[in-house]
Amino acid sequence: MSEKTAKTIRIKWVRSGIGFTYHQKTIVRSLGLNKLNHTVVRPDTPQIRGVVASVPHLLEIVSGPVPPAWAAIPEYTVHPPAPKPVEATPEPAAAPAEAPSETGAELHEEEAEASAKAPKAKAAKAKAAKKDEEEKPAAKKSKSTKGSKK
Repeated sequence: MSEKTAKTIRIKWVRSGIGFTYHQKTIVRSLGLNKLNHTVVRPDTPQIRGVVASVPHLLEIVSGPVPPAWAAIPEYTVHPPAPKPVEATPEPAAAPAEAPSETGAELHEEEAEASAKAPKAKAAKAKAAKKDEEEKPAAKKSKSTKGSKK
């Protein structure tokens, strides 16, 4: 125990002063106790011990405060994930420039075919649009008259 806690006591008012003398009620109030079940901390001297001993039926010396149960539970903390080590990847060996890869040649062929088909597809769409316009009958415009009855 530290010196400060060893030199203090906790006094609790445990019984009402109703029915007891005015002198006993004054002793309880002089210790700084205001309400029933109120607890105060006073220095542990022979004088304070004598005052408490004069009204033992009203006061009680109690031990230190009981820590709340939730204070004993450790807090939940979230830690960020540990960074993954970066592995160095070896650079791939350079392919000889003289021999083109098969995938590169195939890509060039596909691009050439797509570019050749593109103008044909555009022309086919334009022809279809013209046919649709010709087939639609011209809408007749009707004039509305004011004051016509139904």
